[in-house]
Amino acid sequence: MSTLFKPENIILNAKLNSKTEAIEQAGKILVEQGYVTPTYIDKMKEREELTSTFMGNFVAIPHGTDEAKIEVLSSGLSLLQVPEGVEFNGETVKLVIGIAGKDGEHLELLSKIAIVCSEIENVEKLVAANSAEEIIRLFEEAE
Repeated sequence: MSTLFKPENIILNAKLNSKTEAIEQAGKILVEQGYVTPTYIDKMKEREELTSTFMGNFVAIPHGTDEAKIEVLSSGLSLLQVPEGVEFNGETVKLVIGIAGKDGEHLELLSKIAIVCSEIENVEKLVAANSAEEIIRLFEEAE
């Protein structure tokens, strides 16, 4: 995977009213880009009911349940930048990263995201970024 994100998989300045809306929006990008079937969005919501995908540092990484693997057509990511924040179970989230991994590739994707987002300065830069290209560059520089 040459680059984690494509510009068309990134939404800047998203205004979201709920975590459900955030998950639907992140999932919709994955569907539109051909990574997953529409059913995957339901599985992302199911997963969120089991346990929050909030990871700390204003980041949530919604993804499907284990049973959702059959809904994944190819590995892909989506990113919603939410400067005003959206609430995930009492926590404020400013980056929503939707993830779909084929054949275990999600572990590699998650580790790259974790490396970048473990530093609060990186998260702040991502939230303040003014273009999709800037977000992509921040992830590439961290690899």
